[in-house]
Amino acid sequence: MHRRSSGSPVEDEDSSVPRPDDGPNPIDEKSRSQIAQRGTSFDLRRDGSATPRSRNSSMWRTPSSQPSNDTKPMPLGSPRLPMEAPSPDGRRARQSRLRSPWSCSILTALTTCVAVVVLISIVQSFVGRQVGGDGCGVPMMSPTFIRMLEFDTEHTRFASKYNLFVYREEGVDPYTQDNIGLNGVPVLFLPGNAGSYRQVRSLAAEASRHYYDVVRHDESRHAAGTRSLDFFMVDFNEDMAAFHGQTLLDQAEYVNEAISYILSLYHDPRRTRRDPGLPDPSAVVLIGHSMGGIVARTALTMANYQANSVNSIITMSAPHAKPPVSFDSDIVHTYKQINDYWRDAYAQTWANNNPLWHVTLISIAGGARDTVVPSDYASISSLVPETHGFTVFTSSIPDVWIGMDHLSITWCDQFRKAIIKSLFEIVDARRPTQTKPRAERMRLLKRWYLTGLESVAERTLPQKEANTLLTLEDNANTILAQGQRLILRELGLQHGPDVRLLPIPPPGVSGKKFTLLTDQSLDKIGNVEVLFCSVFPLSNGRPTNFPLNLDFSGGTVGSTRLACKSAAEDSIHLPASTRSSKHAYDRSTPFSYLQYDLEALAEHQFVAVVDKANVPTSGFLVAEFSDSSDSLIRAKVGLGGLLSAGLKVRLPANRPMLTEVKIPALHSSLLDYRLKITRDSPKQELFAPLLRQSVSDPHESKFFVNVNEVNVNLHGMAPFMPPAISEQAALGGVSFQLWTDPTSGSTVDISLQVDLTSSLGELVMRYRTIFAAFPLLVVALVLRKQFQIYDESGYFIPFTDGLDRALRSSFPLLLVAMSLLASSLATSKALPQTDETLHWRTNSTETPIDFTKNDLLLGSQDAFFWFLVPVFGLISVGVCVLVNYLALVLVNICSWVYGALHSKSGYIRREDRGNLPIFNTPTPRRRIIHTAILLILVSTVIPYQFAYMVACIVQLATCVRAQWHAKETRSTSHMNFGNYAHSILILMLWILPINVLVLLVWAHNLVVHWFMPFSSHHNVLSIMPFLILVETMTSGAMIPRITSRLKHITSMLFFVIAIYSAIYGVSYAYLLHHLANLLAAWFVGIYLFGTNFSPRRLWRIIDGDEPPSESGNSHVKKKP
Repeated sequence: MHRRSSGSPVEDEDSSVPRPDDGPNPIDEKSRSQIAQRGTSFDLRRDGSATPRSRNSSMWRTPSSQPSNDTKPMPLGSPRLPMEAPSPDGRRARQSRLRSPWSCSILTALTTCVAVVVLISIVQSFVGRQVGGDGCGVPMMSPTFIRMLEFDTEHTRFASKYNLFVYREEGVDPYTQDNIGLNGVPVLFLPGNAGSYRQVRSLAAEASRHYYDVVRHDESRHAAGTRSLDFFMVDFNEDMAAFHGQTLLDQAEYVNEAISYILSLYHDPRRTRRDPGLPDPSAVVLIGHSMGGIVARTALTMANYQANSVNSIITMSAPHAKPPVSFDSDIVHTYKQINDYWRDAYAQTWANNNPLWHVTLISIAGGARDTVVPSDYASISSLVPETHGFTVFTSSIPDVWIGMDHLSITWCDQFRKAIIKSLFEIVDARRPTQTKPRAERMRLLKRWYLTGLESVAERTLPQKEANTLLTLEDNANTILAQGQRLILRELGLQHGPDVRLLPIPPPGVSGKKFTLLTDQSLDKIGNVEVLFCSVFPLSNGRPTNFPLNLDFSGGTVGSTRLACKSAAEDSIHLPASTRSSKHAYDRSTPFSYLQYDLEALAEHQFVAVVDKANVPTSGFLVAEFSDSSDSLIRAKVGLGGLLSAGLKVRLPANRPMLTEVKIPALHSSLLDYRLKITRDSPKQELFAPLLRQSVSDPHESKFFVNVNEVNVNLHGMAPFMPPAISEQAALGGVSFQLWTDPTSGSTVDISLQVDLTSSLGELVMRYRTIFAAFPLLVVALVLRKQFQIYDESGYFIPFTDGLDRALRSSFPLLLVAMSLLASSLATSKALPQTDETLHWRTNSTETPIDFTKNDLLLGSQDAFFWFLVPVFGLISVGVCVLVNYLALVLVNICSWVYGALHSKSGYIRREDRGNLPIFNTPTPRRRIIHTAILLILVSTVIPYQFAYMVACIVQLATCVRAQWHAKETRSTSHMNFGNYAHSILILMLWILPINVLVLLVWAHNLVVHWFMPFSSHHNVLSIMPFLILVETMTSGAMIPRITSRLKHITSMLFFVIAIYSAIYGVSYAYLLHHLANLLAAWFVGIYLFGTNFSPRRLWRIIDGDEPPSESGNSHVKKKP
């Protein structure tokens, strides 16, 4: 049986009719008649005209003019007829071959235009509407970094790669070359991905100056164990741990060795000036920025970790929940091991079985301004319980109130002051651990980092003892009526201290709370003091000597005595909101706010407000008891209602000072909103409206002063995030707390609308890695269509034509299926759970939480966002078209240069026969040697990612040569091979980003003279199929056609790549390389078995060249 060339069923004119020596053909009479009617075949060159290179060739040939060419059937193909009736696919394929690779159908062009418009809108929204202003102050410092030279190879095997430094503030910290002056609590700073150890200088400088200027003068704090902070920092040589799991483990190992060395320094009297009465430190406080925070957590899981050497970790912009990118298998597996270790530790019933029982972890995120790491990934709600850590945003921290980008979080002046002050609160040099007990640390850290308005915020008032005796004249004018609001528009009007009493409602009245707002400080030096008092009998057997006595009775008989507690410690700072206020982070004196539930005041009868101003002073104070029915509004509206009609709320003129609007439906971080506050022309207001937007998990609060219209974006329920330990934390939605002047007499209208334009920008950070996965879905479907047509007709259509056909067939169907799957996955996640699943594995019989359930497809927990599948599919089509044309531009430019360098006066034309190569290549022996050398290097020195990049370059060179030959000959075989090589190049280009990041890590190691190979990236099987395929294509050998059922394997492999790219491509992108590698192995198999593979013919098969038939002819024609 005669077998047709793999290039085309009709490209070889001599194969279009039966041969006399072919023997009987199994064809029916109809086919015989068709053959008889077609005594000649034709050349399918463009426009049917002879080219200048082939004008000496006959355009029409008779069967008798063609030599016979007998070959054996291809093992993977079924016997084919010498002449087949043209099918509709065959006719379309021939029309596609006549198309230029640059041609583009109307459907593809329109799809690309729409995709580009959507993509530009997303980028513009992200750049222009998501960032916000920058209000960080610039710190001042005088840094000195002392390298610890003695920390060498005797202590660590990484001494030649990493370094350890200690910080000294010039002019503040005393030190010499012999004695570096260690006299405080050791703190170790870990920089992030490609970060510098010098980033610690702002924190360390503030620590030195704050201790020198403030702490050392406070004898009570000194007696309580507060000492200076000795800042050490690790120099990771700007290593890139975010891209490589082994690098992350190496850094963690080095950190543990550095901790052991740091602790040993305090045993050496030559290195320290520490008080000899204090114990030697046994633990270090860790501060990590970005991936440095992950290194800090990883260190506690390593084999060389010294037990209890770390008990406090503070991280800044650290991606705890998921790796920033999933292009490296090691980083994905390392993250899983680390997070599983922490979860299992805190899941233990007994503290003795928990190695992390004394460890507190605080994760601080920068918010929307951080465009390097999604702030959603900073959440630790899936890792540690609330008793051991929490996540907070910088916009929530009192007196900071600003979002920060990835780098400014290390130097922002307001933020560094808050960090350092909190550290001085939790340290206790009298203990070997150098910090206070865990429960006390958590209480203090919540006080410093949370607003105080959260449900987990603790109040000190119930635990305090009365310390003030307040004596008042028996005058009813000082006591307000029950339910009356206290309003002070100016202070000091009595030219002396003045007291006002608010009676506390009796117990049993539910839903009431006390609120107080003033622009004055509530501490001892302020003009206002707030006391919670109980009646103190004249004789009750208790001593009457209080630390503080306030006597306003004037010596009259029958005076009232009250035993009081000060509320100063529970005072909450709120950003000042006046008519001139612009931002919450403006450097102005903050408001003071108090809020108590009535249950917390059960033991008291009065709230005493003391005006201590002696002269009239500008200021205000509003205090009241309000009902929850008046101050709390629960909006029962869903996302559909918000999209269609929005939300409108009107607050009456007799409203409370604080009104809270809770919207449980607002939980997704993918949608932005526009909130407007409109009020009637008010009278002279005490203060301008102040708005707080808050989410309970993670603790994110944003304050808007003098609010009229604001953009609302949040970090709530985010894609691909693992579920929290407590599922109830995510059920609260968004809460809006609005403080308004209740005496203005004007109504307030609140309207909330979805801001679709701004919402587009939220897709960038949450789904940026999807643009490395979804385009592979498109490419896989395109190549699947190209190979289907090629196996049927013999024509390998251009990439753009394959895309057009995919857009009309498989691509829409797959998007519909993926959309239904996304909706189904989100619906199953949203099903109500039983009470048992809301607890976190309290015993072994409960169903454990699946922390990977959000890794699939869109990673969304809300079925509302199913439409994102077709949106990303549309964008991926446009991106693939743009990349295809960019590749064509590059190939054509290189092809023009190649032609200019290799032009000759004559031209040799060779008719394509069987699997004859398209162009000449080096000998098989040379190519085998090159491939073998590269594989040996992969197995020993270089990672396979480097070999893949070499393969991409070689494939580009193959495309350049194929493009030049196709232009010169315009033959079917050359055009087939050019289209085939170009499509393989496009596939390899989309796989390339997955390998580039690890390659960068390897190159960086070479720069720093670290030559230890990556143990996990030297598997030759991960690159061998690609190398063999690319080397085979350098010979110009077209891949043989498959006409048997085995051709479905090709379609299945492409379909698997497409499905995996959509479902798992974001969370496990590294596997895309291995799937493509499996496809390359299949192609190599087609090459081998499609050319009658045998070990004896190994050299010729690798060369991609079939020996010419005995009766064959090269048909060489030369142009004079």
